[in-house]
Amino acid sequence: MTETRRAARTGDDPLIRLRGVDKHFGDYHALRGLDLDIRAGEFFSLLGPSGCGKTTLLRVIAGFEDVSEGTVTLDGRDMHGVSANKRPTNMVFQSYAIFPHLSVEQNVGFGLRKLDGTKAEKAARVGEALEMVGLAGYGARAAHALSGGQRQRVALARALVLRPKVLLLDEPLSALDKKMREQMQVELIRLQRQVGITFILVTHDQEEALVMSDRIAVMFEGEIAQVAEAEALYRRPASRRVAEFIGVMNFLPARVSGDVVGVAGLGEMRIDTLQSTAHADGDPVAGFRPETATLLFPGQEASDRVADGIVQEVVYYGDMTYYDVMLDGAETPVRISMRNVFGRPVLEIGTRTRLAWSPGAVTLFR
Repeated sequence: MTETRRAARTGDDPLIRLRGVDKHFGDYHALRGLDLDIRAGEFFSLLGPSGCGKTTLLRVIAGFEDVSEGTVTLDGRDMHGVSANKRPTNMVFQSYAIFPHLSVEQNVGFGLRKLDGTKAEKAARVGEALEMVGLAGYGARAAHALSGGQRQRVALARALVLRPKVLLLDEPLSALDKKMREQMQVELIRLQRQVGITFILVTHDQEEALVMSDRIAVMFEGEIAQVAEAEALYRRPASRRVAEFIGVMNFLPARVSGDVVGVAGLGEMRIDTLQSTAHADGDPVAGFRPETATLLFPGQEASDRVADGIVQEVVYYGDMTYYDVMLDGAETPVRISMRNVFGRPVLEIGTRTRLAWSPGAVTLFR
């Protein structure tokens, strides 16, 4: 981990602070009493399904939308009444908004036209921005002759040339194919480390948020359900809804009796060995990730608990195979992911199998 990212996680005063932020569009309540701190120098993501309010929140920070209630503070200054062009932010839109009739350097330098400085100074800033995004030498190229990935880089350079304190990214990779998208994820991480400013990414793609972010805010219906670092969010979701949205989670019915919980298909275990977000009253559900359990092949022994079941479905991905296994005593199958290491067979549907698991990988949810 770089020094930039360590500093972002340990800073005291947030660069952006939202308190009690509400946003109404007529009768529609888009944002509901949001409180959020975003630190200087961190890569922060707003993650959630379509319509959850994440883009509205980004536009509120940018100044394209006014808040109905609450305050937005940026670098210690209240942003009430401060227009978008007066804020130390810049945005990269999903469509990139590249001018096709202009060259690459003309696109990147477009926002510098009304700023003070000589022509040579502005040209130097354009060259510096193109260098940052890996487009040095592309300045004279026509914008319409660029690939999708190159247009995305031009949009980034055009935003960075103004040297904002915060770069706002509204699903900037959604138009790219899978391979280019993965390449640009790495490039954005590298770029954020290089320039050291705060990046705020809006995405509905859970994997993208986990890969790129220092911290993630998960949103549903205009509210923030959980804010955490990527690993903590995946391993310790605060609710069943967050767990269902982030990656894949198996859920099995559970019943609590004293300090013991019985889980369908897995058996009984002590509550103090489990992670838990559930209340003491009522019956929770037990959840575990597909990679935290293992199918035992001939000659293998479990280091902890074993459950028996039958393979109901097999999905082969080359490096991984995903199995749906109906455990004895359960009514719905669980999904198990297994890496296809050399010499490990791929099981067939109908195969009787054993599942090795640990209570420490199980979380109780309301």
